[in-house]
Amino acid sequence: MLRLPIECYVAATVGDVVNLNRFRKRKRKQEEQQQAERKRVVHGRTKADKRAAAAEREHADQAHAGHERERQAADPKDPDAPDPD
Repeated sequence: MLRLPIECYVAATVGDVVNLNRFRKRKRKQEEQQQAERKRVVHGRTKADKRAAAAEREHADQAHAGHERERQAADPKDPDAPDPD
């Protein structure tokens, strides 16, 4: 059972009708928004940040691929050469 703070009972006088369902929904929505904000801070990045990181990663991959050496045929005299099988 959800316990409501005393303020919601004190604020209403005898003649005022308090809709507790609205109060609960409003409170739950505020808590969900606070949790979403915390998650955005921890996990969130803007779409621009993600695109910039992807472009930077692609550029680095291309630069790395440009510096790779071509494989040469294995020298039969080299004992450290990998076995072609």
